[in-house]
Amino acid sequence: MGLYWLSVGLFFSTTAGAEQLKFKKAQSESGVLFSYEWLDMDSTRQSISFELPHTAIKAAPTQQANYRPKIAQRYVTVALMEAAKKVNPKEARVKIIPKRDSIDIQVKGANEDKVEAILSDLKAVQQEAYNAYLDEHYFTRFTTLFNQKAIKPDHTRYATESVKPLVAASQAFYEKVNAQSDSRAYFSLILSWLQSIPYDTLEDRVVSNGSGYAPPINVLMQNVGDCDSKAVLASSMVRAFLPSTKMIMVFLPNHALLGIALPPMVDDRTIVHDGETYVLYDPTGPALIPFGQVSEDTERYIVTGRYQVEAVD
Repeated sequence: MGLYWLSVGLFFSTTAGAEQLKFKKAQSESGVLFSYEWLDMDSTRQSISFELPHTAIKAAPTQQANYRPKIAQRYVTVALMEAAKKVNPKEARVKIIPKRDSIDIQVKGANEDKVEAILSDLKAVQQEAYNAYLDEHYFTRFTTLFNQKAIKPDHTRYATESVKPLVAASQAFYEKVNAQSDSRAYFSLILSWLQSIPYDTLEDRVVSNGSGYAPPINVLMQNVGDCDSKAVLASSMVRAFLPSTKMIMVFLPNHALLGIALPPMVDDRTIVHDGETYVLYDPTGPALIPFGQVSEDTERYIVTGRYQVEAVD
């Protein structure tokens, strides 16, 4: 992960909540039309509409099944049994025995070196099959701040693969911002919209096994998302707007926010990751937190170093 350095800015405390005034989703021959009305941080009524083509929606990752260890074990067991069938019975006898939390691989034969080689090959098959299962289902390994090993949705992959499908949505916000404005006007508008999307509480990443997480397209379709889901949606849309600017996802124990490598202003909350300064922003809602600011709870985690970073390609 590299070294982390902190730059202290203002943290944001407010009781004001984002308010979505209208949400409409309509099917057309070419795609799905989304229409929104909401109140921004100045209590100004905002509206936006965009159409996502059917081809874009089809191309976006929408899988959101929660991780089930027994199904993963079955997947790996099948791969091991197929590999075991290829072992010459004259050289060794192989048994694949699924247990409650593991798979026992037994290899017996007269030639010790051959037995060790076969066992090594089967362990490699086991690892490759497990990796393939995680990849096929958009999961990744995750180690918590408390050194717990877990599996979670591959958030950065979801973000990267959703960029092109969400170009039309990102473009709609870009076109709504004054042509003379800087990127902060874009962030202010898109943040108020994201924060107004109804919030679904994040389940614990370790015990939930991914249940509750919704990919970007699904957040739009369902008009609801937890902090992880909204952070990934925001990453995808911002990446379409700023294709080469460095971006990060910042994970707290029960929250997620984002960082972007833009020149910070004096009051911006920033962190430094691998030598790059990132301005933080939080798309979660319902609190209307401006770009460059964080909540009091988030500030406590950041200042004590209780967070993890993943780079967004």
